Amino acid sequence: MGTVMLGLPRTRGEGRAPAVEGRPDDGRLIDTYGRVATDLRVSLTDRCSLRCGYCMPPEGLDWLPHEQVLSDEELIRLISLAVNELGVEEVRFTGGEPLLRKGLERIIEATTQLTTQTGRTPVTALTTNGVGLDKRARGLARAGLARINVSLDTLDPERFHQITRRDRHRDVLAGLEAAVAAGMQPVKVNAVLLPGMNEDEAVPLVRWALGQGYQLRFIEQMPLDAQGAWQRGQMVTAEDIQRALAEEFELVPTDPRARGASPAQTWTARSKDGLEGTVGIIASVTRPFCGDCDRTRLTADGQIRNCLFARGETDLRAVLREGGDDAELARIWRAAMWGKAAGHGINDTSFIQPDRPMSAIGG
Repeated sequence: MGTVMLGLPRTRGEGRAPAVEGRPDDGRLIDTYGRVATDLRVSLTDRCSLRCGYCMPPEGLDWLPHEQVLSDEELIRLISLAVNELGVEEVRFTGGEPLLRKGLERIIEATTQLTTQTGRTPVTALTTNGVGLDKRARGLARAGLARINVSLDTLDPERFHQITRRDRHRDVLAGLEAAVAAGMQPVKVNAVLLPGMNEDEAVPLVRWALGQGYQLRFIEQMPLDAQGAWQRGQMVTAEDIQRALAEEFELVPTDPRARGASPAQTWTARSKDGLEGTVGIIASVTRPFCGDCDRTRLTADGQIRNCLFARGETDLRAVLREGGDDAELARIWRAAMWGKAAGHGINDTSFIQPDRPMSAIGG
């Protein structure tokens, strides 16, 4: 097959312009390893209402200048392009904290009015810290939000304050209750266990989640903190979590074929006193799932990232604001994904942590 010329996208960071040589004539977001990106992660802001130690320092970070952040109209245009032209089927909104985005409901509503290339409404999802969710849950549901994940690392308000440096534990619980009341099911809870802080809460968190009807997802701590303090040998691993849960629950693995490209490995957890439900572990570090990755990422300032841990980014904002048409934007996006690496390389000796932290990239 001959070379397909797609043009050279603008890049930032240390990454080179994505390779385009040999790319087949396929409109989807394919890469050289046969993966197809159908899941778009959209960061709406780099700002956050909490200061979790594994994400940012106590004083916070230098936020993106307002003029660098994509407007609602620009975001909707790029999301529409991804769904209409590039094969995206699911859109997850992240941050920073996406509830700080005033136009969130409008953006979700516009997304749910789109039709995917397979003739469906794109599935919409939101990852949030839950602060303020009690006031917006019904509006988000009316806008068409289908799924929600709320981050909560501890059941102890004092520990919550230590981890997040904010006294908002009660607000997060209220947000979870509001999500259920608004009809969002299932409500998922994301928890990161930290050594010397909350690593003893694996069982209590699962018992609480099952009792409330939530689905709990433990997430291994990843090297995406702004301070660069993450250390491979100082983290609570998936194996540690499974070992703790096995003392209290019977864990029945979900059929691996049902996992698909989901980042979470899941089990049905059953306790001796009758609690039962789904629990998952996202083990990005110790059990990487890069071979099945189906994600593409758009940052709040209009950069395409083909991997959460990529060292380079591709600038769509400049093209957008310089009058580029949808065809040009689509060519650049396809080229950015074509150059995706085989894996994140966290466990390689040559691994270098991304310059931008999780709050600026989007989860």
